[in-house]
Amino acid sequence: MNAPRQDRRGRRVLSRRPRPAPARGPAARRVRHAAHPRRQTDRVLPRFLRPPVAWLSRTRLFRWMGPRIMPGLERVTSVFNHGRTPLSGALVPSLVLHTTGAKTREPRRTELMYCPDGADMLVTGSNFAGERHPAWTANLAVHPEAVVEVRGRRIEVLASRVPEAEREATWVKLEANWPGYRKYERAAGRELRIFRLTPR
Repeated sequence: MNAPRQDRRGRRVLSRRPRPAPARGPAARRVRHAAHPRRQTDRVLPRFLRPPVAWLSRTRLFRWMGPRIMPGLERVTSVFNHGRTPLSGALVPSLVLHTTGAKTREPRRTELMYCPDGADMLVTGSNFAGERHPAWTANLAVHPEAVVEVRGRRIEVLASRVPEAEREATWVKLEANWPGYRKYERAAGRELRIFRLTPR
């Protein structure tokens, strides 16, 4: 509490205690990050470089090569960085999604690009514009409780399918994060499944 005192004219005033200076250094930064986890952001490709890289990722060559080489590269990368950040995390905000197999009930791991939406994360079953829905979307439909890893932090989440009424607004957010992303849907010839991951 502020202690009362008197000024020169005998009037009672409240003295203000000086506020402590903010803590500095690595330990203080860790405390602030723990209190505000949403401040922790991926170090990703600058936004002005995303359109050309997004265009490259939609080419037939990449759509053919991606499913064949990216999973192996992601596994190798996870060995060197202990699974903290996917290889794709160098380009866009990325996470590691841990799901339960829809039929097998076995644990499954998938590296995905995501779009931050407040505290939530939006993930899309583009599957390199392939004809089939990726298995992780079926896993979430049956077992919506999942875990994500974002830059080494494990977060328990609950998945919910984005309803039809919200798809257009959601696509606007997704394409702001990755330009031309909806062209994957046209190339795949199917409606991409979009899930919202909400921290539990």
